[in-house]
Amino acid sequence: MNLFFGKAKSKATAKDAIIKLRETLDMLEKREAFLEGKANNELKIAKINATKNRRLALQALKRKKVFEANIEKINGARMTIETQMMAIESANVNLETMGAMRAGAEAMKNIHGSMDVNTVDSTMDDIRDQMDIATEISEAISRPVGEELDEDELLNELEELEQEELDAKMLDTPAPAMDVPDVPSHEPSKLLS
Repeated sequence: MNLFFGKAKSKATAKDAIIKLRETLDMLEKREAFLEGKANNELKIAKINATKNRRLALQALKRKKVFEANIEKINGARMTIETQMMAIESANVNLETMGAMRAGAEAMKNIHGSMDVNTVDSTMDDIRDQMDIATEISEAISRPVGEELDEDELLNELEELEQEELDAKMLDTPAPAMDVPDVPSHEPSKLLS
């Protein structure tokens, strides 16, 4: 098929389009500079011949007007191309942004694919149940083996031991030594005045 109808056109990418538009813009700028030079040259000719050769001056001014009209057309084309370049660049940024957002959404979908709120709640309930079982096992292991001891009975026995120790200390305490002054055995005599 390509033999008869030529090569199939590939789709233009944003990068290719921007490169082509920039090349065209450069070419138009060069063309504009060339035409401005020509217009300035015609203006010089018109000034030189304004008093000497009116017909030559008029033709120079007409050519200057034609060059200026072409310059205006080029300016319009440049503005259109610059606007198109900005639109393509903006569209390309939007496309890249959308692609990144789509990739992010897919990643989140893959992450949450096997998860839903019910699954998470169920898993958390299982974890709580297992923690409760572990606590019960730990408490069962820490309880002494054999007969259960009555806490009140142990406290009563402790109080009895404390009382016995206090009683023993009181009995072992020596009686305080009493040093009393000697009391005279006779009565004091009365002093005669």
